[in-house]
Amino acid sequence: MLLAKRLLPGIHYSRVMSRLCHHSLPVNEPSTDLTNPSIRTNLLDELHNVEKDELEIPCVVGGEKIFTGNIAYQVTPYRHQNRIAKIHLADETVIKKAINESLAVRNNWENMPQKERSAIFQKAADLLTTKYRLPLLAATMAGQAKVAIQADIDCIAELADFLRFNSYYAQGILDQVEIIQTDGVTNSIMPRGLEGFVVAISPFNFTAIGGNLATGPAMLGNVVLWKPALTTTRAAWLVHQILEEAGVPKGVINFLPAPGSMFGKTVTSSPDLAGLTFVGSGPTFKSLWKQVGNNIDIFKTYPRLSGECGGKNFHFVHETADVDSVVNCTIRAAFEYCGQKCSACGRLYVPDVLWPQIKEKLINEHKKIKMGEPSQFSNFLSAVIDEQAFRSIKGFIDYARESDVVTIVAGGTCDQSVGYYIEPTIVKTTDPHNKLMSEEIFGPVLPIFVYPAKDYKETLKLVNDTSDFGLTGAVFSKDINVVNEARVILRQAAGNLYINDKATGSVVAQQPFGGSRMSGTNDKPGSYLNILPWMSPLTVKENNLPLVDWKYEYMK
Repeated sequence: MLLAKRLLPGIHYSRVMSRLCHHSLPVNEPSTDLTNPSIRTNLLDELHNVEKDELEIPCVVGGEKIFTGNIAYQVTPYRHQNRIAKIHLADETVIKKAINESLAVRNNWENMPQKERSAIFQKAADLLTTKYRLPLLAATMAGQAKVAIQADIDCIAELADFLRFNSYYAQGILDQVEIIQTDGVTNSIMPRGLEGFVVAISPFNFTAIGGNLATGPAMLGNVVLWKPALTTTRAAWLVHQILEEAGVPKGVINFLPAPGSMFGKTVTSSPDLAGLTFVGSGPTFKSLWKQVGNNIDIFKTYPRLSGECGGKNFHFVHETADVDSVVNCTIRAAFEYCGQKCSACGRLYVPDVLWPQIKEKLINEHKKIKMGEPSQFSNFLSAVIDEQAFRSIKGFIDYARESDVVTIVAGGTCDQSVGYYIEPTIVKTTDPHNKLMSEEIFGPVLPIFVYPAKDYKETLKLVNDTSDFGLTGAVFSKDINVVNEARVILRQAAGNLYINDKATGSVVAQQPFGGSRMSGTNDKPGSYLNILPWMSPLTVKENNLPLVDWKYEYMK
């Protein structure tokens, strides 16, 4: 996919073909066989080991472990009195030390041949899918309250894919650039890292996102300061250890758990900031962007900013849709991992002629959903991440319970006595502009608006205009004309659009992920587009003929 589409004179296609012949496109990592009794037993052993072990986690700067004494704790959200990590938080001094250490190793890392850098991350992928497969699964299940399948999709399959495909893309990153050669001149273009350091700030909900944010820029010769979310530190720590074991040099990726506001203020006030890659809330990303803007005069280079900030993702149902598919896809998209996915279905539009069938099936299937600890493989979901999330989501449910335009169809129970448990909740509103239909809930709450079937075109426009976000969406219809109409009307409403499928579950190199509007900068993780911002190309013109006169011909 990186080879130029047509041949031009003077381009070194033998080099490109040689590279591709000896460097084939990776394949997606297979899922762990969670039906295998031996694997299940060993995974549960690993999970229980994590649950009973309060691991002490330092900052890592230039390969040095730093125990600051400023402590935060990570707990299992499904049993919030159970601590699994004692985290030493970085302060301003530690962060500045990390900046200096990263800059000290930057030149050596950038000058390493790309093939050698890529090999390190390919080795990391091999380590995490073999030696560390079950330990990383267990750390993600315990720390982020993910049931086994959700953890496997995340920290094994997706993270391995990021490492392998980005390693592949990095080795051919400029092969599509068509350089024309002329008589007496040799033209070339070569990749460089950014001049300075890159900051990676990762969220709680995906171990793979943290791994990708930290390694994507590093893949191309950049040095990175990685701040994971405190609620995912245990898994992120193991990822960092895997990277070290794979051969990432000391100081290239520095591990810095830290309070968010202090960390952001410190890194954005350094003249050497060259880039920032972020996944999290919109207000936080805007704050970081403002800090960069306010400090623009101090920087040695214009920092590159990449961010993904969530969505209010839709399932639009046409009267020709398959009801079973709609219900099953929506349950998965709305309630898997408690709806704590940027791509989770946050609003469902149903035609009145199908509503009785869809309502009945949603209620019947809702009764079958089991919720509890990840160690019970029959559970479909577990607890939400922390008390702050619990209170926020409960606030939306309380609002639904009190609103005159909202009816709770199923669920609604909230209990934080042992863990942060919120029952999957289905609500119906008569107001399509109600805040449940427009604001991101980031929890297991599914709002539904029932529309007149004859007004499907107007409703598609309503879907497009309702939310400030533009991340994912799905259209369910057997009518190709309706699907084509939806493609046009919803062109800007989603960065990932699904036809007759759920709005979650993008796969690396199959459905590159990301959206625009207030969902982010749409840099498409899962494709070579995602690592392009972390390269600063150098163009070189070599003149092979001496210039014998400064005068132009027309002057003579």
